[in-house]
Amino acid sequence: MRNLFGTDGVRGLANIELSPLLALQLGTAAAHVLVEKRNDARILIGRDPRISGDILESAMVAGVCSQGLDAVLVGVISTPGVAYLTKSTGASAGVVISASHNPVQDNGIKFFGPDGYKLDDALEAEIESYVPRFDELPRPSGGEVGRMFRNHELVWDYAEKVKAVGICCLDGIKVLMDCANGAASELAPKIFTEAGAKVECINCTPNGININANCGSLHPEILRQKVRETGADVGLAFDGDADRAILVDERGEIVDGDHIMAIYGLRQARMNDLPGNMVVATVMSNIGLEIALAKENVKLVRTPVGDRYVSDEMRRSGAIIGGEKSGHIIFSRYTTTGDGLVTALHILSVMVQAGKRLSELASEMEEFPQILTNVPVRERDGWENVPEIISAIKYAEERLQGKGRVLVRPSGTEKLIRVMAEGPDMDELSLLTGEIVEAVRKSIG
Repeated sequence: MRNLFGTDGVRGLANIELSPLLALQLGTAAAHVLVEKRNDARILIGRDPRISGDILESAMVAGVCSQGLDAVLVGVISTPGVAYLTKSTGASAGVVISASHNPVQDNGIKFFGPDGYKLDDALEAEIESYVPRFDELPRPSGGEVGRMFRNHELVWDYAEKVKAVGICCLDGIKVLMDCANGAASELAPKIFTEAGAKVECINCTPNGININANCGSLHPEILRQKVRETGADVGLAFDGDADRAILVDERGEIVDGDHIMAIYGLRQARMNDLPGNMVVATVMSNIGLEIALAKENVKLVRTPVGDRYVSDEMRRSGAIIGGEKSGHIIFSRYTTTGDGLVTALHILSVMVQAGKRLSELASEMEEFPQILTNVPVRERDGWENVPEIISAIKYAEERLQGKGRVLVRPSGTEKLIRVMAEGPDMDELSLLTGEIVEAVRKSIG
């Protein structure tokens, strides 16, 4: 059983729920579970710029080194940057200290194996099992304890890898970029400028406390407005750890992960370069994506929510693209996890090669109306056994049968129940989701 780990590592209120002690415990347990003890064994550790990263990084290092392993600190870097460097440097494991798109008061810890992929449920459960008894694990002494090394220059190795993804020159494309005051604030403008784009940045000055603060991929409102005002060809919005990207077309309209998968999937299908003629997405992707892909006989394969499950299905099936509506997209020929910079480079390259504006490319997918409501709850578990909730869901499904769908699920990282419905009639969706939300609030809210 996993109680600490959610769909994307361990997250919580920094210094309270996710305390330095818990980081120490996780570092010790992970080093014990993941790494074969040998002289060159080392764990790579990266982080986003949020202020609590300092204390959690220090505690994680202490745990790793207490097990006789070296810790290599690469500094502020995106989550996909750690994934890539873990594999390319031959590290035994990788750690990212980041709460991704969450506000500054939160933080998180997630792990990568030596292959650059996120850990499976079984390994996370094994790590978690050692957390309460971390002080019982054997520890070396004297010259056998681990050392800490800083190698912030490794971030530029990752930058070279990203730049190599660029399929064509971006000369002349005017890009407005919102880096969420996060991990990509220095790297992203440099990479896109070197690719030939004319780059203007907003929210690219992290100070430790402004990460994701009304900006980035979760808050693209200002970006949308500025794209219209400046006449930019495209807007790019990353989140705090830059593993996702949301785009804005030249009209200021959002182009989310579903549209991104439609654009790339349709292009590859028409080029006869889409293995399995499939795209992998989660249960949260809009049914409009299925309809758009079906025009080219492309199948949409759905997984549970979480990029790890998308990645697992892609590896199993050989799919080359998959992701989430949130903009967390995996291009398996280039990355092992979602990478906002790689995603943006791919879509801008499609624009150049097709000679089309982003709005034209995005128009091939018609998005059905969708309502998503997050309901704060006392506990995430057990909701599926509450008769009032089940009855409300059943009624909504009967009303939408054949013309829409309902999805109710717990958040993997917060004490929330997410209620989603989609279909052709927004008024009907509002009514049906409202009844489910009310049932959740009354019973477990």
